Amino acid sequence: MKLLLTSAGVQNPSIHDALVGLLGKPIAESNALCIPTAAYPMGGPASAWRFITGQTPLPMTGLGWKSLGVLELTALPSIGQERWVPWVREADVILVHGGDATYLCHWMRQSGLAGLLPSLPDTVWVGLSAGSMVLTPRVGTDFVEWQSAPDDRTLGLVDFSIFPHLGLEPDNTMANAEKWAAEVAGPAYAIDDQTAITVVDGTVEVVSEGQWRRFPAER
Repeated sequence: MKLLLTSAGVQNPSIHDALVGLLGKPIAESNALCIPTAAYPMGGPASAWRFITGQTPLPMTGLGWKSLGVLELTALPSIGQERWVPWVREADVILVHGGDATYLCHWMRQSGLAGLLPSLPDTVWVGLSAGSMVLTPRVGTDFVEWQSAPDDRTLGLVDFSIFPHLGLEPDNTMANAEKWAAEVAGPAYAIDDQTAITVVDGTVEVVSEGQWRRFPAER
C-alpha cells in the first residue's frame, strides 16, 4: 500500500498535497472507506460518530471525497470475505481513526484485513494517530489502553514506530518521547499534529509544517 501516516489527519497544505500525490487524482474523484474501530476502547461511540461524519477538527472524512463508506472491522467476520473484500479493493483510500492501536490491530487480524493489505499496492492508507501506529512494530506501553492487549506489539508493516501528538502537554513532551523511544528500541519518529510520514515502495519521507524528530535504533 501507499501510506500517509499522520498524527491528527490532513492538517495543512503540505499533508494535503502529499495525499493528492499518493492518490494520483483529486480527492473529489476518489472513493474512500473509513474505519472507526480504534475509537471504541477510548473515545466511545461519540468519537466514532464524529469521525464518520467529519464533525471533528481532525480532517479526514470531511475532505470532499467522491464517495465515503464505513468499514467496521468488528462486523466483518460475520459478513464473510466474499462480501467485504470487493468493497476494500474498489476503494482508492482507507481512512483510519485513532484510539487504541492494539485493539485496532486485534480486529485487523481477526477480520482478515491485515492479511489483505499486501495485495493492495495502489490503495492509499491514511492513518490518524493509532490508525498510523497500528502499522508499526510497537506502540510503547504508555499508548496501550485496551485491557485485553497482550503487549504493545502491532502489525509491523513498517520498520519504525510513531510517537504522535508531539508537544501536546502534559504527556507528549519531547522528554517523554525520548523515554518512549528507548522503550520501543527504534527506529522511531516523534511527530506533531502538523506532520505526517509517507511510505511508498519502502521509501520513507517526512512531510511537515511543524516539529518532528527521528530516533535511530537502540544498539
